[in-house]
Amino acid sequence: MASIRELHQQLVTKERSAVELAQEAIDRIETLEPKLHSFLAVMGEQALAQAKAVDEKIAAGEEIGPLTGIPIAIKDNMCTPGVPTTCASKILQNFIPPYESTVSQKLKDAGAVIVGKTNLDEFAMGSSTESSAYQLTANPWDLSRVPGGSSGGSAAAVAGSECPVSLGSDTGGSIRLPASFCGIVGLKPTYGLVSRYGLVAYASSLDQIGPFGRTVEDAAIVLEAIAGYDPKDSTSLNVKIPHYADLLKPNLKSKGRLRIGIITETFGTGLDPEVDEAVKKAISHLQDLGAEIQTISCPNFRYGLPAYYIIAPSEASANLARYDGVKYGFRAEQGDNLLSMYEKTRAQGFGPEVKRRIMIGTYALSAGYYDAYYLKAQKVRTLIKQDFEKAFASVDILVSPTAPTTAFKAGEKTKDPISMYLSDLMTIPVNLAGLPGLSIPCGFDRQGLPIGLQLIGDVLREDVLLQVAHAYEQTTNWHLKQPSL
Repeated sequence: MASIRELHQQLVTKERSAVELAQEAIDRIETLEPKLHSFLAVMGEQALAQAKAVDEKIAAGEEIGPLTGIPIAIKDNMCTPGVPTTCASKILQNFIPPYESTVSQKLKDAGAVIVGKTNLDEFAMGSSTESSAYQLTANPWDLSRVPGGSSGGSAAAVAGSECPVSLGSDTGGSIRLPASFCGIVGLKPTYGLVSRYGLVAYASSLDQIGPFGRTVEDAAIVLEAIAGYDPKDSTSLNVKIPHYADLLKPNLKSKGRLRIGIITETFGTGLDPEVDEAVKKAISHLQDLGAEIQTISCPNFRYGLPAYYIIAPSEASANLARYDGVKYGFRAEQGDNLLSMYEKTRAQGFGPEVKRRIMIGTYALSAGYYDAYYLKAQKVRTLIKQDFEKAFASVDILVSPTAPTTAFKAGEKTKDPISMYLSDLMTIPVNLAGLPGLSIPCGFDRQGLPIGLQLIGDVLREDVLLQVAHAYEQTTNWHLKQPSL
């Protein structure tokens, strides 16, 4: 599939129309969905109407932006009025939001054409998109394998060329892990750079919306469109948004002496040898491009996983308390009393993984265990943040594998939650510290499955991340390899 820049040029020269682009995406989705199951809802009628309005602007001689007329998909935990927002949960199976998420409104304002809502792990809780209440999304590189999670539908849609770009959300790696497994670019921005208004909350201090793209430039264009201050989000950062795509250069020499730190704790036990080899080759290539390589120790990095699985479930247990069958969504048949109705609704409406995390969070926040678990996890979070602050005093970006392995077989880890949680080992500390992180393809294993390289930046240094990733991409061309479907 062509890049945003290429599609934009085709629209400007009237080589193709926005309606043609939208129809092509809809047709591609219709053809591939029996295999991929990336989408929970296809918004064909609305997409064609949006595309028609774009064509009318072009015909009238109006100038259009880079995203105008470009098909895009969004994860089904972002509110869209008139279209169901299910979070891949039975408890929200009939929920149609009365308001628009800020990111989807910004996309519409930019002229993007939203073609559908994508599948995810229920309430974004998972690493494989297998906890969805509705369907199992396949990895376009191997249909027997998972696309990663929780934003697996959005990643598979881009990797399978159902749309050029998409949005996901990242709480502990839910953009970067699917990007790694599906061989595309995935960016988790600095916490607060992109508004969370209209994003159905999982863990409010960790959630962040970000883009998927086949190229770094595509991700940069989408990020610029969705970033920015939003008074509706109390955690939104009031900062100037750079023209990220304009900052991209094909080499690193213009950046001066770029310092890259290798996080030593991310290599060693548990890392697949082929992932280890590919990531080290990528680091060597960055050195050839002019970067200065250092080894950096983040000793508390290893405690990110246990801290996360206290903090995130605790916040989830509070956020998901609103789903009781009274105000919206699924309601079980009336029991003997109100409490009985609550219990039946939540028992029938939530899946096993969501229930597990609610129970963990409720336990961690209980009076007898709050200090022992939740408070201690927050202290560990501070230590992890301090490790990153110390690291960025001596380097510009940090690198690591995105995931310990390539995509695993569907069903391989569903009976072993701890094994599943380990998939996010490398990505979680970035969320705990509120930093930006990006995954970019850096090779393939012997089975032809993509391997991801994770780049981590300091607060609001998405510009540096995108520049380094772009230079690497343009001199390796891993992004040109596509799955055959």
